[in-house]
Amino acid sequence: MEMRLLKKIYGAEALVPEDKRLGSLPSTKSTYSQLFRMAGPSMAEMVLTSLIGSIDTMMVGTLGSTAIAAVGLVGQPRMILLAVILAINAGLTAVVSRRKGQGRKEDAGATLRVTLLLVLLISGILALTGYLIRFPMMRLAGANEDTMEISAQYFAILMLGFPLNAMTLSINAAQRGTGNTRITMYTNLAANGINVLFNYMLIGGHLGCPALGVAGAAIATDLGILTGFVLAVIMARKKDGYLDLRFKKGDFLHPWEYLRPVVKVGSNALLEQLCMRVGFLVFARMVADLGTQAFAAHQVCMQFLNLTFCAADGIGVAGSALVGLNMGRKRPDISVLFGKAGQRVAVSLAIVIAIAVAIFKYPLVRLFTDEAEVIRMSEQVMYVVALFQPFQMSAVLIMGCLRGAGDTKFAARIMLLCITIIRPVTCALAIYVFHWGLVGAWLSALIEMLFRMSLSYFRFSGGKWMKIEV
Repeated sequence: MEMRLLKKIYGAEALVPEDKRLGSLPSTKSTYSQLFRMAGPSMAEMVLTSLIGSIDTMMVGTLGSTAIAAVGLVGQPRMILLAVILAINAGLTAVVSRRKGQGRKEDAGATLRVTLLLVLLISGILALTGYLIRFPMMRLAGANEDTMEISAQYFAILMLGFPLNAMTLSINAAQRGTGNTRITMYTNLAANGINVLFNYMLIGGHLGCPALGVAGAAIATDLGILTGFVLAVIMARKKDGYLDLRFKKGDFLHPWEYLRPVVKVGSNALLEQLCMRVGFLVFARMVADLGTQAFAAHQVCMQFLNLTFCAADGIGVAGSALVGLNMGRKRPDISVLFGKAGQRVAVSLAIVIAIAVAIFKYPLVRLFTDEAEVIRMSEQVMYVVALFQPFQMSAVLIMGCLRGAGDTKFAARIMLLCITIIRPVTCALAIYVFHWGLVGAWLSALIEMLFRMSLSYFRFSGGKWMKIEV
């Protein structure tokens, strides 16, 4: 009985209806082996990166709730600047994975090289713009008198490493498109290890270094970014790799030939990114209105939500690459198989995480702060964080698969509806009308997540994404 139930839920034959198959399917064992082989390094990379980011917040937390809030305020403005880069990378991953499925290795490498030049130009302009308008951006994010100077200083230092960060993200996006998630794992872990080391040295002043506080944390981040960039370039220039980063004369003869499909997919992804970032910024701005301690508690709880988001995104990276690869091979039925198998894995993991978050909320929160009021508010929100898990992980996984198929137009519409409209409206009602405080703000985000998960799942099940050409 139990085995039949497991086969019905997880079995490859049960995930793709017989009338939708275009040939023989991989076995259940083969399906999950391929998924875990690709998702394993990606999950390890993203989860450990998130953990290191949490350690970063813990180290900043030794400076008090004001420092936590100030660093947290920088998050959404920085991500708004990264929106263009992330959109280009969504197109780059989809195109590279499709070219690999088509057996067009040289085109995949040329696409990366030409895209990288575009990213360098755009990121340089964005970094300069961000530096010049750092004070208005921090004010827009919700900075007040006690956080303005600290957050603006932190943001300014991060802008120095912004172009290198953007190019590293692009190289890693292309590597993931080929399914080579192990390389990106090594690159990011090394970069974040350097970040933590210099955090220890520069925040509190250890090993003979000056105590620079929040500025030290920003410098440590830039040093980690530099390390990641150097390693990403070295890995991409290896002669035995699938991608070749060494520029060739042919790259500049018809660059638009390589950029056109990236821009086609990325333009819709840009709308998605902008909708998402604007929505998140408005949401964070309203939470900031609850006060510095409430925003600090919000940032503490976001560490745990980001951790599980990264776990889902790791599986989503594998799902995206496998969907794009099999679309290139004209086997959308196998793309469906990997998408649904990934969703089953994500939900199973989410249930375990949700239980752990609910049970161990107090000791987890205490890792970040010892301020009683911040701890009290954080503990209340952690129950909502637990409820988030299955819905967030499903939505992230399915949206990743849709992007892998090039269905970025739908993803943009979903983000516009859910994050730019539903989340801010429900949050405003919770905070300003019903006065439900921080817990109410998080419940409004949970309502939005339910909508997003449902709509993305119906889209994936409908199959319209199978007809998209890249």
